Amino acid sequence: MRDFPEEAKYYAIKKYRYPGTPSTNDTNRNLLLFRDPTVDGLKTGHTEAAGYCMIATAKRDFPNLTGGRRLLSIVLGASSEAVRANESQKLLNWGYTAYDAVRLFDAGQPAATPAVWKGQANVLKLGRPEAIVVAVPSGSASKIKTQVSRPDPLVAPFTKFQPVGSLKVTLDDQPVADVPLVALEAVEQAGVFGRAWDAVRLWIK
Repeated sequence: MRDFPEEAKYYAIKKYRYPGTPSTNDTNRNLLLFRDPTVDGLKTGHTEAAGYCMIATAKRDFPNLTGGRRLLSIVLGASSEAVRANESQKLLNWGYTAYDAVRLFDAGQPAATPAVWKGQANVLKLGRPEAIVVAVPSGSASKIKTQVSRPDPLVAPFTKFQPVGSLKVTLDDQPVADVPLVALEAVEQAGVFGRAWDAVRLWIK
């Protein structure tokens, strides 16, 4: 869903048959595609040892999240196609009601702007090219804490999207996410005099 979004649409096809194959084998075995319009995939399976299994995914509109919110449920060892579909539906519904998706930073919005040394800019904008969103139990968004972990000092040059530290997200002192941060803009190295001046300042610091 993340790495190959162009191919994801094929898993939402309800009926399809290759020429020469039995017409009885033309229906997608993901029963949720026929029950829930927000479900658009993903993969079913069955073996004697594993039972009936399914990875189901749905995308639903959600407050403050442009483009909606996607969840995946994974069910293993069900006793039938109907049971795996029912349990998958329960998990998806529970996920959407029991957890809030909290947008911490918009796409391209700096999560931190620490000072940078020996560069043509004074600060380095750290963030993500996509929005930073975390899932937490409903009603607990106000308890979220964030902390940026990064090298110190930051010495230029930095290229755009170069990894620089991470954003650690906690809830009640328990880790929720550890999001890698990148340089949102390149910072070129300063000239000879600028580098020399900052070298003196760093030595004093």
